[in-house]
Amino acid sequence: MQRTATIQAEQVNLAVEATWGSVSPGQDVAALRTENDQLRRTMAGRAVIDQACGMVMVLTPCRWSAARGLLVDVARQCDLRLREVAAALVATTEDKSLPEQIHRALRRALRRLHAADRR
Repeated sequence: MQRTATIQAEQVNLAVEATWGSVSPGQDVAALRTENDQLRRTMAGRAVIDQACGMVMVLTPCRWSAARGLLVDVARQCDLRLREVAAALVATTEDKSLPEQIHRALRRALRRLHAADRR
């Protein structure tokens, strides 16, 4: 029983030494800052997408998954990222006009959604 505990302790010490010696603390900090920035951008984009989905749900009574699917469809048609389409839609609440390309694609997607609902 003691031997097993000693072997486990040695394995932990070796793992700690290998991890500590492979990367300098400055590199760890830089990697963590980069990861933190990426997570912040992702979360900001997620909030805009959720707002746009909410807008679609209010304007077109549908579930969240259908609203997201509609925005994904518009993004594909316009060859844009979902976040960009969502940001353009949310910007309309601040008296900005929707770009014509997105407007046309959104209109087509809404027609398909309503046609599917009628069936």
